[in-house]
Amino acid sequence: MAKELKNKPLVEAILEVRWELYGMPPAPQVDPHYKLLLGRLFDRMLKDYPEHEQLPTANFPDELVGHVVQHRFRVAANLWPLVQIGPGIFTVNSTADYTWPDFRPRVLAAIEKLFDAHPKVGELKITNLILRYIDAVDFDFGVGNIFEFLRDKLKLNVSLPDTLFTDTGVENKPNTFTWQCSFKCQNPKGLINIRFATGQKSNVPAVVWETTVESAGEDVPEMPKAFDGWLDAAHDITDDWFFKMIEGELERRFSGE
Repeated sequence: MAKELKNKPLVEAILEVRWELYGMPPAPQVDPHYKLLLGRLFDRMLKDYPEHEQLPTANFPDELVGHVVQHRFRVAANLWPLVQIGPGIFTVNSTADYTWPDFRPRVLAAIEKLFDAHPKVGELKITNLILRYIDAVDFDFGVGNIFEFLRDKLKLNVSLPDTLFTDTGVENKPNTFTWQCSFKCQNPKGLINIRFATGQKSNVPAVVWETTVESAGEDVPEMPKAFDGWLDAAHDITDDWFFKMIEGELERRFSGE
């Protein structure tokens, strides 16, 4: 059972599904079923996501928008969660409203609707499953040292040799920072990627970190039959990593203690 934090640092939780487009490069790759899929999905989404929003990308030619979202379905105007679709891409997005007990069934229902709406489901070949969490915590880069913050608060040891800064006139305190690593994962099969970078949260300087699990190609399980198992395994590993990293002061802060 996932812990719930009173002051969670979550910026966004995203489930993304991509499927194969048709066409041999350099010719355009397109989704020949997309327009019919969109209409059929529209009917199925209106009950839970009654607010439809067409994005500017919907006006672009089909050959330019492979794996680019074009339409959103929201729970209400300007509110989250929402579902997005474009040629070869489908996402479920949640923000501050996120809880796992809400997100999980929402994602499962959305995927069920996607497969139910597809006019030729036998030709819906999933190429990527992605679960991404974006978190952020306030940090003043003008005052603090990001190396020390990452070490003391998030268990990440990153440093450069002191000799680079001795008698050079260079301050040993980064103004900007990006660090990223990927690791093979067995359950679910695929990669787990973690990334830290300078950024903002609500227009305030922050450390932003993303934790992403992705299964691609042969690592994609049988869809949609095995999707719920994939989703649970992907969530379990991201949840485990998150709480191990924030253990201590940050967990107390996010818990409202």
